[in-house]
Amino acid sequence: MPFDALALQVPILLLPRADVDPTRWAVIACDQYTSQPEYWHEVERLTEGKPSTLHLIFPEVYLDEADGDARIAAINGTMERYLAEGILEAQPPGFMLVERRTETGAVRTGLMVALDLEAYDYRPGSTSLIRATEGTILDRLPPRIRVREKAPIELPHIMVLIDDPEMTVIEPLADRDLPLAYDFSLMLGGGHLRGRRVSDPDAIAQVARALECLADPRRLAERYQVENRSVLLYAMGDGNHSFATAKAIWEKLKNEASDHEAIIDHPARYALVELVNVHDPGLEFEAIHRVLFNVDFDRLLRQAEDYYPRHGAGFRCEFCDDLDALPEKSRRLATDGRQLIPFIAGERCGLLVVDRPPSHLEVATLQGFLDEALVGQEKSRIDYIHGEGSVTALGKRPGNVGFYLPAICKREFFRSIILDGALPRKTFSMGDADEKRFYMECRKIAP
Repeated sequence: MPFDALALQVPILLLPRADVDPTRWAVIACDQYTSQPEYWHEVERLTEGKPSTLHLIFPEVYLDEADGDARIAAINGTMERYLAEGILEAQPPGFMLVERRTETGAVRTGLMVALDLEAYDYRPGSTSLIRATEGTILDRLPPRIRVREKAPIELPHIMVLIDDPEMTVIEPLADRDLPLAYDFSLMLGGGHLRGRRVSDPDAIAQVARALECLADPRRLAERYQVENRSVLLYAMGDGNHSFATAKAIWEKLKNEASDHEAIIDHPARYALVELVNVHDPGLEFEAIHRVLFNVDFDRLLRQAEDYYPRHGAGFRCEFCDDLDALPEKSRRLATDGRQLIPFIAGERCGLLVVDRPPSHLEVATLQGFLDEALVGQEKSRIDYIHGEGSVTALGKRPGNVGFYLPAICKREFFRSIILDGALPRKTFSMGDADEKRFYMECRKIAP
């Protein structure tokens, strides 16, 4: 059941049959704990000999190991076996209302749907209905393509955001008497997961009507104070490269098809995602700071004095006696049309003051400069850091510079994408590692 104008399809979900232990079945997104192989070793111990999504994914902690081709072949073989043995069972067409409770008690609500890849374009400057929110790194696609291209099913860790401050799309479903599909505790401190079926035609129609209202061009112009802009209905949250991989596979299928009309309804045209309202109280945006290693800070300032005027901005550096003086100095210097970026460079600290900034967000204003400033400096490198304390500790070391960046305001997120396009890489994080999606639902992507 497609809603073409909304790039939306009501999927036929696959769930593990009733005798499968859901706690062992559901594992965290493959791109988490990439520096902690011990986490994945424990997952392997818990799921050994048991049906589990671990056997259907390629944890990225293992991407550099030599057995990649054998691992992918085993994944595809296990997918086929789970289908043949009935371990995965097709459900009636419908969405799934997903309620995820973390160990902190926070609850995030999402809706499992299928989105049309024809309405997605990850290239810079895209104005498609579904858009990337961070730059897509093409070099990261080939290993993901190898995993998906022969896979008969998909299981996503993709979260796609909608901007619904009145809470009209997902939240009303929570008040309905929906049939329970699953309700269980997740492994290794992941919290709790509950899923309720949304298969009633009236409930599905309610979702579609609410999305149609969000997609009204008049609403876009009024809400974001813009004119003549294409509608942005869906913005990638987590899993941008996985969604781009699905797009690449779909384009390949189209290009190789002898009959375009015959393939247009191929199941790989769609990708399964979890829709989440950016205003959901259980969804937190966390800042990702920057630390530079092995740089000359005085040279960096000279480069900034050259870079920002070339981009129509004013620039100066204001030093402070210590970090405790930064908040007061920031309050005194704050004004409309100005961005303040705090820094620590060894024993020095202060603010980068950028007037008429080239980007709507501080992180984009800074990252554009850093991308240019570090060209040719082979000994220098940049790292992306969670937590101000870590920035301070690293930035105090000789030859290092730490930049403190604000978390993205959820209310301004969509407007930023509309005005500036895809954000720089590592702009924001949607929660900590153990708050990311756990794999549960699957969907067939082969006829």
